[in-house]
Amino acid sequence: MATDHIRYDLLARDALRGVLRRVLADAAEHGLPGEHHFFITFLSNAEGVKLSPRLLAQYPEEMTVILQHQFWDLVVTEDRFEVGLSFGGIPERLVVPFNAIKSFFDPSVQFGLQFEPSDAAIEAPAASLPAVPAPSADTVPAPAAETPDEPAKPSEGAEVVRLDRFRKK
Repeated sequence: MATDHIRYDLLARDALRGVLRRVLADAAEHGLPGEHHFFITFLSNAEGVKLSPRLLAQYPEEMTVILQHQFWDLVVTEDRFEVGLSFGGIPERLVVPFNAIKSFFDPSVQFGLQFEPSDAAIEAPAASLPAVPAPSADTVPAPAAETPDEPAKPSEGAEVVRLDRFRKK
């Protein structure tokens, strides 16, 4: 077999990460449309991942977060996303590089992506971040069902689940 000097595998992986980047950027700018919501699984100990020491101790290898109603300050850059979530009633700020993401799933339309983490993602341990203060209600995107008169508030806790529950066997 011939050697792949073009590295189609890397090109395809980067293109699919571009899909994820665009979806998250649209959600950051406009909120989540309709019933869309995202399950994002990532390596919690990958280079560039920033979690509080509490979350890192609880999820030392991988973590799945759900972006649905109760998240705030979603920021998407070329190489990562940052988001505020509440875990057990404690607000946290997560920083997740795209190369640390293992999977993305939108159960509302049964769309998912699987990624092989890049070598750079698994070379260094994750950094710790202190918990962040709770956001004001006006920074939390309101779910589609809410009216502008009723702003959303951070939840009492985010649910962390394994994607294997949702995969067809």
